[in-house]
Amino acid sequence: MATPSTDTTRSAPAPGTNAHHALAAHEVLLLLETDRRDGLSESEAAHRLERYGPNQLPVVDTAGPLARFLRQLNHPLIYVLLAAGTVTLLLRELVDSAVIFGVVLVNAVVGFIQESKAEAALDALRSMVRTHARVRRDGQVRTIPSEELVPGDIALIEAGDKVPADLRLIEVAELQVDESALTGESLPVVKDEVVLADSTPVADRRNMLYSGTLVTSGTGTGVVVATGAETELGEIHRLVGTAETLATPLTRKLTAFSKLLTVVILGLAAVTFAVGLLRGERATEMFTAAVALAVGAIPEGLPAAVTITLAIGVNRMARRRAVIRRMPAVETLGSTTVVCSDKTGTLTENQMTVRALWTPHHHYEVTGAGYQPDGAVLDSGGAPAALDTDQALRWTLVAGALCNDARLDHTDGTWAVLGDPTEGAMLVAATKAGIDPKNLRDELPRVASIPFNSERKYMATLHTGSDGAVALVKGAVERIVDLCADQMGPTGRAEPLDREQILAAAEDLAHRGLRVLGTAHGHLASEGDFDVEAIRGRLTFTGLHAMLDPPRPGAIDAVRSCHTAGIDVKMITGDHAATATAVAEQLGILTGDEPGRVLTGTELASLTPEEYPAAVERASVFARVSPEQKLRLVEGLQGRHHIVAMTGDGVNDAPALQQADIGVAMGLGGTEVAKEAADMVLTDDNFATIEAAVEEGRGVFDNLTKFIVWTLPTNMGEGLVILIAIVLGSTLPILPVQILWINMTTAIALGLMLAFEPKEAGIMQRPPRDPQRPLLTGALVIRILVVSAVLIGGAWWVFEFEQTTGSTAEEARTAALNLFVVVEAFYLFSCRSLTHSVWHVGVFSNRWILAGASVQALGQIAITYLPIMNTVFQTSPISAGVWLRIFAVAAATTVIVAIDKRLRRQLAWTS
Repeated sequence: MATPSTDTTRSAPAPGTNAHHALAAHEVLLLLETDRRDGLSESEAAHRLERYGPNQLPVVDTAGPLARFLRQLNHPLIYVLLAAGTVTLLLRELVDSAVIFGVVLVNAVVGFIQESKAEAALDALRSMVRTHARVRRDGQVRTIPSEELVPGDIALIEAGDKVPADLRLIEVAELQVDESALTGESLPVVKDEVVLADSTPVADRRNMLYSGTLVTSGTGTGVVVATGAETELGEIHRLVGTAETLATPLTRKLTAFSKLLTVVILGLAAVTFAVGLLRGERATEMFTAAVALAVGAIPEGLPAAVTITLAIGVNRMARRRAVIRRMPAVETLGSTTVVCSDKTGTLTENQMTVRALWTPHHHYEVTGAGYQPDGAVLDSGGAPAALDTDQALRWTLVAGALCNDARLDHTDGTWAVLGDPTEGAMLVAATKAGIDPKNLRDELPRVASIPFNSERKYMATLHTGSDGAVALVKGAVERIVDLCADQMGPTGRAEPLDREQILAAAEDLAHRGLRVLGTAHGHLASEGDFDVEAIRGRLTFTGLHAMLDPPRPGAIDAVRSCHTAGIDVKMITGDHAATATAVAEQLGILTGDEPGRVLTGTELASLTPEEYPAAVERASVFARVSPEQKLRLVEGLQGRHHIVAMTGDGVNDAPALQQADIGVAMGLGGTEVAKEAADMVLTDDNFATIEAAVEEGRGVFDNLTKFIVWTLPTNMGEGLVILIAIVLGSTLPILPVQILWINMTTAIALGLMLAFEPKEAGIMQRPPRDPQRPLLTGALVIRILVVSAVLIGGAWWVFEFEQTTGSTAEEARTAALNLFVVVEAFYLFSCRSLTHSVWHVGVFSNRWILAGASVQALGQIAITYLPIMNTVFQTSPISAGVWLRIFAVAAATTVIVAIDKRLRRQLAWTS
């Protein structure tokens, strides 16, 4: 946060510090040259608006359509394909060139369309509501667009307002503000105008209001000390902009793999060209052969396979209410080793709920969560509580419902609270016990009230009924006990006050992470006896309400599933440690009481750089942390080689969302800043969707790996067949145009069908992939080399055998071409699982592969027997005997791969 300065670009003087909370209100007014009663003049406000600019955050530039399209071409293999296409075009190999450029264009279009869909889906989530502010100008109260606020304006706020800028409070009347979006604090913060210490953290600055927070009750007046980018919200916006956007595990691995593959391919092409020249061949012919080798060895279908496989994962996630802004994000969750989750509104409902009620003789549990009045008040035996047998319980609920300014709203099937969330929770608890708050208000109408303030720490209301005047009080337990002379028994009779018993019960409930409020009841002789002094010592204690912001439905199971999958879940929140600990224990994030599992922001700040990485890796709950500390936590975990997913909904989560390997924002309750910073937006605000995303991501990575293991043997085989022919001075077994046919058709009809492969059983029972692990393991590399050797040997055998039996060169090449395709088709079924047989995953579980194989078979019949195809691709019809030899090689390949899988499974079982 910053304030006006006295430099030449500012119109008002400013203090040498930005700690307005540490200055008296009159000092801030003098500093900003404004008047608390009249405010700024319109002319001065216009001048300051010109100097400071509008009260809005800088607009984030987004890439245009052309930039998004060109971004799809940013891949090493695409560069080689573009170069190969250009060379073949210059050599007037028009068919070859058209096929190469077609592959590139299809890949780019698919990626562009998917990215555009994601942006459009996110746009649908954005709120377009403009806010307004009430200010004093020229001594008059006026309503202006919030963008026109300037430092020095005197702003008036009341319940229901969204705070339009950073304000130093100068007048307060029972003001409470929901700052959860900024600080993570789950309860409304009581505000006043007292001077605070300079070192007071943002979450505890009760004399300040910050842009973007929501006023839940009361009124106040404040002087604007910062607008736009200078606000706390603007500082977080700046942190988001400076946070590094990291490459995903998939893109990092694919980039490294593609670079290595590109170097190898170009090296082999150079060797081919050099060997040919040394053998006395023409340079033009050798250059064509080198291009053929490069095109053959490049897995043209890989970029398209990556894009389409990710797009399928994106679409599956969309059906599960998640919008993926960047396609690799869905795979990144599959690589995740740590999920760092905000508490309020992400793991929890962000709806206060009474969980327990206590009276001097009984303890009750309250079922249900949130503001929906579904649930019950149960006694110690699990039976619904009977209000007529415990009058203390009845009056505890009545006091909670009537000493209350909140209202329940039921609109379009959704329950919400208008007012303070704590008071809303009390209304819901009364409703669950069978008390209708509306009827109760009619029976005991309110005639007077003593509002809550930070000094009294209680609220009192006076009601009239058939029994005369009744005072009802709720507030901090210690203060309520101080007001009481006795306590209520089950029959409604007064009993001696047991202060120690009440405080011990409150402490026990607080240890469960519950916020505890006491209630009291008193009959007054007349309405004139109702004032702060008169009620002291004249009330009867009735009981306690204990509440918290409950976990979301499904969050506990989701956390358990993450742990089963080997993923650590950490809670990062701005809330207090006791509250965070209680929620973490309910969710299963915390088990046991190992030291160092819960750290506060203060404790984090005291850690040395050497202690920090190990401490954050060990801890599971981080409480009372600032946005900067959230960002540093993510960086610390990444420094320990973790793949970090960060979930959140508030402005305070945005920098960490941006820095994380994948940021996950809440779509319904999340702020726009959080959504802009995230890679994925959950449209149902359900943390449990993270579990589904992890599962989906692992399936996506598996399918991509299967495609690479399937396609590389063919590309290596094609390239090495060309190289061997050049070295031996032999006729090429397959021509460049035939290689392009193989690569293009098989990638589309066969390889891409792996993108639809269902997730294998047990995918969430295995640990996350090691982030340092290469894309292909040693076992898979060996399998690729073995299948490549079979393809090379089989192609040469078929080609030479046909020539020795009198077949033409075209017939021999057609035999070699079909061998490559048939072996690929057989090998495709073997690649449906990298560890088990096709029978284990089910022959018909992926019908797309069966359809693709059928289409490929029709294509091979066409290229072999249709005259026009024979002319274009220089092929010739072959006999049934040739097909038998081709299928024999394909069957042998299947047997070899099956033996390899079985041996490796046995080795794994015995190790």
